[in-house]
Amino acid sequence: MAFFTTAVTGLKTVVTAIGAGVAVWGVINLLEGYGNDNPGAKSQGIKQLMAGGGVVLIGTQLVPLLSGLFS
Repeated sequence: MAFFTTAVTGLKTVVTAIGAGVAVWGVINLLEGYGNDNPGAKSQGIKQLMAGGGVVLIGTQLVPLLSGLFS
């Protein structure tokens, strides 16, 4: 059971890090879109920002619930 708890903690960290990376990439695209006055880049940037935030929420809220799944 200790292995499962450790694995869930690691999974939480990995999912949160991936979500944060996507969100940062979205901010970069968004700022690049504003700098070049490119509506396509702005749209892609805001979509990536929101998707990254959603993945971070999944990592911080739903993944820890897995540890109580088998107890």
